Amino acid sequence: MMKNTMAVVRRIHGRTVEDAPRWAVVSAYAASLVVLPSCLWRIALGLGAPIGPLRGDLSDARGDLPAWVPMWGYTIFLSVLSEALAFLAVGLVARWGEVVPRWIPGLAGRRVPVPAAAVPAGAGAAVLTIGTITSLPGFNEFNEPDGTAVALEGWRLALFVVSYGPLVFWGPLLATATVAYCLRRKGRPSLATA
Repeated sequence: MMKNTMAVVRRIHGRTVEDAPRWAVVSAYAASLVVLPSCLWRIALGLGAPIGPLRGDLSDARGDLPAWVPMWGYTIFLSVLSEALAFLAVGLVARWGEVVPRWIPGLAGRRVPVPAAAVPAGAGAAVLTIGTITSLPGFNEFNEPDGTAVALEGWRLALFVVSYGPLVFWGPLLATATVAYCLRRKGRPSLATA
């Protein structure tokens, strides 16, 4: 079973580079997974599950969302986008983060410049870390579209904390994987084409 699971992971993520330290690999994969609980919570809320802070009909939650965009579609889009961005952390320990994959026309087989991966990853890590730290004081407080303050309580608060709490680690995990990427790629000779 574990062998089959690893085969699926390698097929989806690609192989990790051999000289990536285990702690960097764990950090990169963890950075891509800590976003998943919040995505699932958000999708459930968008599909109408009574788990959020809003009272009444879900249509009250639309805020500035245009009427032609369904709430469920918006929450799924936002969640897929969040997870896709989080998945990019795996590139810091995978071969596709060092050599452009063959299926990308015009760039296939070229070496990925270190700054092309490290600068966005480092900036993302800083923004995520600062953003989560500054949002902690009002973690359970929300505003309804009409401006009314609502706080989560009881099991809804517990579920929200379990779902969104892991996001606190996204920035530091991404920073750890980014530092390892820079250290590993520093002064390395050119890699062979993929």
